[in-house]
Amino acid sequence: MIVVTGGAGFIGSALVWALNRGGEDDILIVDQLRETEKWKNLIGLRFNDYLDKAVFIDQLTRGHFGDRIRAILHMGACSATTEKDADYLMENNYRYTARIAAWRETQPGCRLIYASSAATYGDGARGYGDDEADLLNLRPLNMYGYSKHLFDLLALRKGWLKHIVGLKYFNVFGPNEYHKDDMRSVINKAYPQVRDEGLMRLFKSHRPDYQDGEQLRDFIYVKDAVDMTLFFLENPDIGGIYNIGTGRAQSWNDVAAGLFKAAGRPLNIEYIPMPDHLQGKYQYYTCADLTKLEAAGWSKPCRPLEAAIEDYVCHYLSSNAHLSLG
Repeated sequence: MIVVTGGAGFIGSALVWALNRGGEDDILIVDQLRETEKWKNLIGLRFNDYLDKAVFIDQLTRGHFGDRIRAILHMGACSATTEKDADYLMENNYRYTARIAAWRETQPGCRLIYASSAATYGDGARGYGDDEADLLNLRPLNMYGYSKHLFDLLALRKGWLKHIVGLKYFNVFGPNEYHKDDMRSVINKAYPQVRDEGLMRLFKSHRPDYQDGEQLRDFIYVKDAVDMTLFFLENPDIGGIYNIGTGRAQSWNDVAAGLFKAAGRPLNIEYIPMPDHLQGKYQYYTCADLTKLEAAGWSKPCRPLEAAIEDYVCHYLSSNAHLSLG
C-alpha cells in the first residue's frame, strides 16, 4: 500500500486524488483532523483506511505494517510559516520525519518522498539551487523553514538522500487549501473580495528596488506540483533534494491581473503597509532552479500562471469545490 501523511491536507489530498485517477486506491491516509475542515478534502476520494498521526508512527516503529508499505508520501507537517512554538515544530516537522526515515532504513523496498520547503532558502541571497552540497550555507528566515532545513541536513549527514527524496515546494496554490486559514494562498483569500467588491489588497514594498506589488514569487498550481511529486514515485532509483516550482518568478501584480480576469472584473489593486512582524522575514524573490529536476528526466511544462488561476477560479473557487473523482 501507499501511505500519504497529511493525506487530508492540501498537497496530501491532491496526491490521493491524482493516485486515484491513476487507478491506485490501496492507500492509508495519515493525518490529525481535530476541529478543522480538512475532512472535506477526503470526500469523493478512494482509500483503504485512515489513522491519526500519533497512532501511525507508533504502529510503524513497532513493526505493525511489516513489509506491506510500498511507499510513504510524507506531506504531513505544520505548514504555518508564522508558527512561534519552536518545540512543536521541532517535534512535528523534524523528529516525526526522522522517525519515518529511520524506519525506512529497515525497509529498503519502501519508497520515501518527503516535503521539504522553499522556506529553507531564506531570503534567497545564497540562491535557489537544490544541490545538497550547498545545504550548510542556507539560512531560513523563520522557525518553520528551519525545522524543514534541519531534517534536510540530517538526511544528508546520515546518507539517506541516496535513496529518499526531499521536495522543496515553492508557492503552491489551488483547490483543497480552503482549511488553511491564514496560510491559504493570496488567490484563495482575495477571490471573495474581488468577486463581490472588485478590489484586491497587496502589500506595499518596503525595498526601493521593488515597486509595490512587484515582489516576485514562483507560483505553482497544485496539479503541477502533484505531477512532479509522483514523478519520483514512478522513478524509484532517484534520490536527493529537488525543487518543485515552475522555474518562473512572477509578481503579485501578475497574480492580481489573472485573478481579476478570471473573475470577470476590472483590475483594482489597493496597496497596504506590510505588518511589522513580517518585515525582515519577507521573501521579495523566489524562483525554483529546475536544472537538477530536468536532468533527472522531468520535461513536462507547468501551466502558465494565468491559465492555472482561471482553472482554480472557474472550476473550484467559484463553487467552493474540492478535488474529487465524482
